[in-house]
Amino acid sequence: MNYIDSYNEWLDKADDPQIAQQLRAMSEEERKEAFGGELTFGTAGLRGIMSAGTARMNVYTVYRATEGLARYMSAKGMRTAAITYDSRNNSKLFSQLAAATLASHGVAVYITRECMPTPYLSFLVRTLHCDVGVNVTASHNPSEYNGYKVYDANGCQLLDEDADEVTRFIDGVKLFERPLPNFREYEGGLVRYTDDETESQYVNCVLRERMTNTSLASLKVVYTPLNGAGHRIVPQTLRLAGVTDLTVVEEQALPDGNFPTCPYPNPEKIETLALATTLAKQSLADIVIANDPDCDRLGVAVRDGKTFRQLTGNEVGVLLADCILAEAKAAHTLPDKPVLVRTIVTTPMLDAIACNYGAEVRSVLTGFKYIGNVIASLEKEGHTERYMFGFEESCGYLKGSYVRDKDGVVAALLTAECAALWKARGKTLADRLAELYAAYGHYLQRTVSYRFDGLSGAQDKERLLTELRQRPFERLGDSPVIDRCDFLTQTKYALPKADVLRFNSEDGSQLIVRPSGTEPLVKCYVTVKGEETGNGARFEAIKGQTDKFFN
Repeated sequence: MNYIDSYNEWLDKADDPQIAQQLRAMSEEERKEAFGGELTFGTAGLRGIMSAGTARMNVYTVYRATEGLARYMSAKGMRTAAITYDSRNNSKLFSQLAAATLASHGVAVYITRECMPTPYLSFLVRTLHCDVGVNVTASHNPSEYNGYKVYDANGCQLLDEDADEVTRFIDGVKLFERPLPNFREYEGGLVRYTDDETESQYVNCVLRERMTNTSLASLKVVYTPLNGAGHRIVPQTLRLAGVTDLTVVEEQALPDGNFPTCPYPNPEKIETLALATTLAKQSLADIVIANDPDCDRLGVAVRDGKTFRQLTGNEVGVLLADCILAEAKAAHTLPDKPVLVRTIVTTPMLDAIACNYGAEVRSVLTGFKYIGNVIASLEKEGHTERYMFGFEESCGYLKGSYVRDKDGVVAALLTAECAALWKARGKTLADRLAELYAAYGHYLQRTVSYRFDGLSGAQDKERLLTELRQRPFERLGDSPVIDRCDFLTQTKYALPKADVLRFNSEDGSQLIVRPSGTEPLVKCYVTVKGEETGNGARFEAIKGQTDKFFN
């Protein structure tokens, strides 16, 4: 069906008043963008701009995905699900529609009364022994986006094979074959709300992941949930752990899907922490901690002299890994053959730190589900205790096996604890990071993103990635490329196929190129290692190559 026929079908059959109004107001170009394709369900679920259309997030695309999921569950004999959502506009509406759709197939659903952190969904699935989980969230995307993720019985996002099978069921759904189900019809019956006791269990699991008995009373913390799902549970957890001097950024303290002070609520971006760092300077705080709207990622800024320095996701990760390993060794609780996990685009500095403690590092594809899968495999072997820590450069961290997804709540706690530990020793986290660089070498890693919006942008993106495969880079900066790996075709590593290209050069530099699974971006991960004074120039040379190619 072409986009004109698809648009006309919606205009004729879509009875949701808001969608009908949006359809009538569309220009020809908007119709082409909204109906020129479909949201693709993958291992990251759905994600898109909220509006009418087959390529947009709305009640009909959410219904279609959930109807397909329900049919998949029925075919597998699955009968229970857990659902939560973030603070975005329409997230509660979409979650209730998903609950009603599953319940209409006889599925018993547990749903949260309010927006909750993404890791809590993983905890619910595992604790309540559900067959699947659904999380309505667009993580750190701009405010006009929303999304839809599906989790398996382990509390992990669906792996490739399962996601492909769900997709086949979704493809068989005829969108307007029945009215959208009504949440109120199932509320209190097949759809039940989760309770406070389960939430308390989750908080206690987080608190048990503390690394030391260091007092947090002397630490001055500024926290921002960025108008997201961490607004209540993160301050509660920090205070229970002993943080007494905690200031929450007032303008960002409560859930608000418009994100009025940061429309792109990504804690990786320095501008996103502007209000928090300003407040931290005024209050003479030690550290700024920020979560994204679904509270699975963590942003950090630390006092560095008279100013505040934002740490990268890699820098936070190596600080936490160093602290976790060192404190476990000091307490004689470091297990035999400890395991740390990182994604292939995350800093190899972790490997150097792990080697110092006799720990194994397992590298996985981008996506925390693959880290969760490593934990699951250790669990099957009866050695969950070997898992020490996992992280990805995009600010996702997990210590503990109580969930199978990155957890911004435990990451906030661990970061505060790490800062308090080094403060008690007369140092800031910036000081400790400098010591780590001196000990293991100065690693500089930066991510450069190139945006490809709309249908024409998607076509350009695919063309450029094909061209890069056909005519790969011969040099990174001034250094010859000595190793290339195309993860779509490689057989060297026991990893699933992935649209990722890696280039390693003679001087130790690395470039990894991959399209984002959640945004219309191509991401280039550049890593250089050497003298701090020369790293910047080497990075800029490689960035110049990617700028020329993708711009």
